[in-house]
Amino acid sequence: MKVALPLDETKEKVCVTFGRAPYFLFVDGKNRVIKENPGSISQGGAGLQAAQFLVDEHVDVLITRRCGQNAADVFNEANIKVYETKELNIEKVLVAYQETKLELLTHFHAGYVGTK
Repeated sequence: MKVALPLDETKEKVCVTFGRAPYFLFVDGKNRVIKENPGSISQGGAGLQAAQFLVDEHVDVLITRRCGQNAADVFNEANIKVYETKELNIEKVLVAYQETKLELLTHFHAGYVGTK
C-alpha cells in the first residue's frame, strides 16, 4: 500500500495545498521517499499535473487537507483513495491513517485557476 502526502517547503509538515505542494512524501511499508512535485511550478493545471504524478508513482492512497475536483476525477479513475487530514504533523497523520481514524475527502473545490 503506497501512501502519498503533500509536503510544505520544510519537508516536515503536510502542505495545506495539494497541487502546489513543493514535495510529496511517499510511504510504502517502512520505506519513505520525498520527491519534488512537478506540478508545483506549472502556470496552470497544477492539480492535474500533481494527480498524474501520483498515478505514475502507483500511489494507492493520498492524504491531504484539500483537493480540486479535476485532480479528484483523476484519482477516482485511477482508484486512488483520498483521505482528509486537518493535522499538519506527518507522524500524527500517518498514525491516524494506520488507526483508520481518517475519513475519505468528500468535498473538492473547483480549483484555483491562474493562482500560484
